[in-house]
Amino acid sequence: MEIVNKTLQLCIKAKETSRLMTKIGDEQINEALALMADSLVADADKILEANAADVAASEGIISPVMIDRLRLTKERIVGMANGIREIIALPSPLGRVLETTIRPNGLKIEKVSVPMGVIAIIYESRPNVTSDAAALALKSGNVCILKSGKEAYRSARAVVDALRIGLAKAGLPEDAVLLVDDVTREGANTLMKASGYVDLLIPRGGAGLIRACVENATVPCLETGTGICHIYVDRDANLDMALSILENAKTSRPSVCNAAEVCLVHKDVAESFLPRMKSLLVDSRASSGKEAVELRTDNKAHAIIGGVAATDKDFDTEFLDYILAVKVVDSLNDAILHITEHSTHHSEAIITDNAKAAAEFTTRIDSAAVYVNASTRFTDGGEFGLGCEMGISTQKMHARGPLGIKELNTYKYIITGEGQIR
Repeated sequence: MEIVNKTLQLCIKAKETSRLMTKIGDEQINEALALMADSLVADADKILEANAADVAASEGIISPVMIDRLRLTKERIVGMANGIREIIALPSPLGRVLETTIRPNGLKIEKVSVPMGVIAIIYESRPNVTSDAAALALKSGNVCILKSGKEAYRSARAVVDALRIGLAKAGLPEDAVLLVDDVTREGANTLMKASGYVDLLIPRGGAGLIRACVENATVPCLETGTGICHIYVDRDANLDMALSILENAKTSRPSVCNAAEVCLVHKDVAESFLPRMKSLLVDSRASSGKEAVELRTDNKAHAIIGGVAATDKDFDTEFLDYILAVKVVDSLNDAILHITEHSTHHSEAIITDNAKAAAEFTTRIDSAAVYVNASTRFTDGGEFGLGCEMGISTQKMHARGPLGIKELNTYKYIITGEGQIR
């Protein structure tokens, strides 16, 4: 109960700090961000020491690809700092006049962007999320409460300590960035139910975490999605291009949510494409000392290239590993129907030289990001020009896709009159 109370006290402190943030302009925020980035680099040794302890404690407990997500290096810390500096260059989302209306009675009504207030982020074993989330929240005028998974807690604490040094040097409240010390479910539950203190909750992690937040939160919750991302190789695809895109989408970093998990192949090109795919993802990788991709194939694909016989569950699983579910489909329509049934509405791609097929795919697929002849790995705040992102929203209200600084604002109406009465 004591830890829960500490977490609630953190929420109260965050709400008090959010009221102070309304007095702080973009110039001071940018100065703080620059100092936070510098502080990250300056404290790299401390952060790496904490991260080494996290990694050591997780060895043998979580998978190697998840260990890779957890592990920091000096290069990754520099990358985190550079991510903060990229946010500095973005125009402030605060105080933008989104719409202006002059009513017949002379009232001037302006719709103006304002901060959410207090944003809580619950995330798992990715220490870089700590700095990304803090920087995005600050740039958008918000206070953030960070709740790391237990695997990354030491790393997150070291990162937050460094960020708070930067805030203090800039004369901003250190409590604009807060970290929950309780790494249990109870700490997460407190954030989910901190009505009146937390203005927006963003879960960033696996399906279990997201489902728990959506089902249990009494505060507004923005659902970020698991990524069962599909690549469909059409009958009119450039097969060389399809191989290159699929290799990138599956193997460049399989532990992230925009990695491909399912490959659908049109029956007319399956005989020529699938053996080349197996050679590239399995045989060539194994012979060069890289981890081979395990192919889980439906009956038709299995008859062509073998692999592990797929179960129905394999087409509804975010593997986050070197595993790919493969299915042969009879038509573009069948591919779209499969994706409609199994997608988590994150990112899907069609590889085709047929403009009509591409147009039908992009029209009918209901996902946050729909690609034509490009890798799903581009679904990322940095790649979309947003600096970095708070997560990838797969819902439709109030934001969808990569969550940047504009999506971390809401709006209010400012009405100016000259004595009008109703």
